[in-house]
Amino acid sequence: MLAPQSQSALPAGIERYFEVALYLLVLMGFGTLASTGGLGLLTVMLAGSAVLFRGYLLIARRSLLIPESWTTILTLVYVAFYLADYFFISQTFLNATVHLVLFVLVVRLFSARRDRDYYFLAIIACLMVLAASVLTVDSTFLLAFAAFMLMAVLASILMEMRHSSAKATVSSTHREDAGAQHRMGISLAGTAPALSFFILLGGAGIFFILPRISSGYLSAYAPTASIATGFSDRVQLGQIGEIQQSSALIMRIRIDGDRQGAFDLKWRGVALNVFDGRTWFNPHQQRLLPRTFDGRFALSGANASIENPGHQGDIHYRVLMEPVSSNVFFLAPIATDLEGKYRTLAEDGAGAVFDLDPERPITSYEASSNIAQPDPAALRAASDSYPPGLSLQYLQLPRLDPRIAQLAEQVTASSDNNYDKALAIESYLRRSFAYTLQLPAMVPRDPLANFLFERRQGHCEYFASSMAVMLRTLRIPARVVNGFRTGEFNDVTSQYLVRASDAHSWVEAYFPGYGWISFDPTPAAAAQSHTGWARVMLYMDAVGSFWREWVVNYDIGRQYSLGRQVARTSLEWLQSSRDWSRRSYDGLLNTTRRVQRMVSISPLRWGLAAAILTMLLLLAANAEKLWRMLLRRRLAAHPEKSPALAATLWYERMSRLLARRGWSKSPAQTPREFLIGIPDERLREQIAQFTQHYESARFGGSAADAASLPALYLKIQESMPR
Repeated sequence: MLAPQSQSALPAGIERYFEVALYLLVLMGFGTLASTGGLGLLTVMLAGSAVLFRGYLLIARRSLLIPESWTTILTLVYVAFYLADYFFISQTFLNATVHLVLFVLVVRLFSARRDRDYYFLAIIACLMVLAASVLTVDSTFLLAFAAFMLMAVLASILMEMRHSSAKATVSSTHREDAGAQHRMGISLAGTAPALSFFILLGGAGIFFILPRISSGYLSAYAPTASIATGFSDRVQLGQIGEIQQSSALIMRIRIDGDRQGAFDLKWRGVALNVFDGRTWFNPHQQRLLPRTFDGRFALSGANASIENPGHQGDIHYRVLMEPVSSNVFFLAPIATDLEGKYRTLAEDGAGAVFDLDPERPITSYEASSNIAQPDPAALRAASDSYPPGLSLQYLQLPRLDPRIAQLAEQVTASSDNNYDKALAIESYLRRSFAYTLQLPAMVPRDPLANFLFERRQGHCEYFASSMAVMLRTLRIPARVVNGFRTGEFNDVTSQYLVRASDAHSWVEAYFPGYGWISFDPTPAAAAQSHTGWARVMLYMDAVGSFWREWVVNYDIGRQYSLGRQVARTSLEWLQSSRDWSRRSYDGLLNTTRRVQRMVSISPLRWGLAAAILTMLLLLAANAEKLWRMLLRRRLAAHPEKSPALAATLWYERMSRLLARRGWSKSPAQTPREFLIGIPDERLREQIAQFTQHYESARFGGSAADAASLPALYLKIQESMPR
């Protein structure tokens, strides 16, 4: 009878692997949820510490279980806390529920005793991944989900093995040692990734084939980036600078035909025209945009050909937005049309375009713009007579420090036209002031005067606001525009990467006959250095771009486009296959005809060549058999070179010789048993002598005995009855 530890070695190994796999499953689920950034720092620290402490206990092979009575008390206490969390702390259903799930996870980690507890932990891990899918759309979720899937498959296999082992009625009598457990671990390490790969592959196929019904699943609960305050109809000085503190990706832009990153554009969001000394306002009324016959929205820029006579600057581009809370479309000036899966769009009097459909947030859109700029000479000759309504809106000024108007007059003293005055102020601000994101702890009573005459450094909002105000003191209509500068260009995807740090403010001044012309008084930022790691990040961004475009934003339109592309590619492949088959058949037919003509001219020569070729083919087909035959003949002629093999060869010859005379050796007979069955005494003596030398050569390796076998074989052959 085997010792108990021997009989339970395999179940013990399964139990250990199962504990590790289940813990890793929970760890992957929590890591996926924490990586979204949707959890608070305190939540991540508390729950993470508990999960890591459970891992330490697992490594140290120690156990720490809280009494079951405690779990009931803790659960009842947390129900009250959940209500407080929902109404007063988190104030959102998703965050409060996630906190509840994490609490249950921690309690169950330290109280799991039965199979149902283990199943419950696996379910909680799945719920954490589900919550993570709501909290983020980043491509890192794909990697985290793949790792979670691997652990889920491994845990499922071990869970079934553990269940089957517990239900088994027959105990194994085979001793399972540490080596067997190690081999089981290697098998699991190979099987789980293979199953995970095929599951993900099958899931990807189902994802792309099944009809897309809705893209808004639980989107109402998902948190979004907080940039809306910088792109609304009310923007306070300093808000754009706060956005610039982050390097989070905001959007990817691909311009048709641009493979080298040749454009340096600004992506216009909102234009603000009323200033109270600290805050810019946008009081413009919005109008609903009509759709054209092809489904596009026509923008006011489509009617601006008189003001902007250039038609050689037309560009078309596609924007892929990250989830942000702004409903503003960012467009290159002058935008002429916009296309996307949106039902209701509006445009204000300053050209800003808004999404009025709360059920369809901005994810991706296509647009066209005319970026041609009027000739500077024409702008210098532009009139300074403005429509009354325009002057009323864009010459408004609050009560200012008188030094600001004096500074504007001083800077533009040598300029005799409005365009040169705007250039002079732009150049002065760029040259005389420093750029910084270090915002003052308290906003001064007069921020612009503080910036121009005391602090002399600030971010783009202060530069743009100062220029717009100084232009207005000179009776030149001006407004501040908030948007983004063109960011880094990814030559892998031919996309511009626009981040929150690229948020920008600039100025637009009005010139009769030509419209609004952009000026940027902010000093240029330092050029970015491209390192090897930055190159790697570009490839990672390419993966993220594919994830956003073909997974997160995958809808019925994308599915239809992909289906058409697949159908077109399949038809092209089928047609090319037919063409190749036809060309191959025609080539084979022409070759056959040429050979037929050549044979008919010289039949004897081609017949001899065919015979030689046939012989060569037969020799090639039987090359291995001929080679073995030559080796056997050589070995038979020189048995002393390999006594054991030669002995076997000569004994087989002797056996065949006797079989032809009617004495066949059965495979079950030994050479001695076969010898006794030979009736001829004289022949039996010679066979006995042969057998003795055979055994010495075959099993003793005697070269002398092997060398004597050919002669003994001849004696047996001569002694055979006629």
